[in-house]
Amino acid sequence: MFRSAVAAGLALVMTTAVVGSAQAHDHVNTTFFGTAIEGYDPVAYHTAGQPLEGSSDFEYEWQDATWRFVSAENRDLFAADPEKYAPAYGGYCAYGVSQGAKPGIEPDAWRIVDGQLYLNLNKNIQARWEQDIPGYIAKADKIWPTIMDN
Repeated sequence: MFRSAVAAGLALVMTTAVVGSAQAHDHVNTTFFGTAIEGYDPVAYHTAGQPLEGSSDFEYEWQDATWRFVSAENRDLFAADPEKYAPAYGGYCAYGVSQGAKPGIEPDAWRIVDGQLYLNLNKNIQARWEQDIPGYIAKADKIWPTIMDN
């Protein structure tokens, strides 16, 4: 009986920790450990023109998420103006947000439009999104405020 009570208590603590953690990061696409956009450097999309995996040596905390960078220079650029470099819709799939969902992303499925980084679930979804980028952005811009914290 004691073991089952301890196990039940531990399960409750673990569930609370996981749920609490997920709620804290819902507005930013993070891994289980709170790393934004799969650990990729959001600045590199703009400066290097490609997705580059960031390093735990160069991290910055913003919007309850840990953002990783390939260099101190990229980290400092982001820290000076996070809104300029952070992906739209918290780094969730731009097409998915336009449909009222918050799917994850594949870091290689991306595009910068008017200086804003947009990520997509995968290359197939990105191809669908690219059929009407302005229309999907307009839809996502309207929907995002209603789902960003869900």
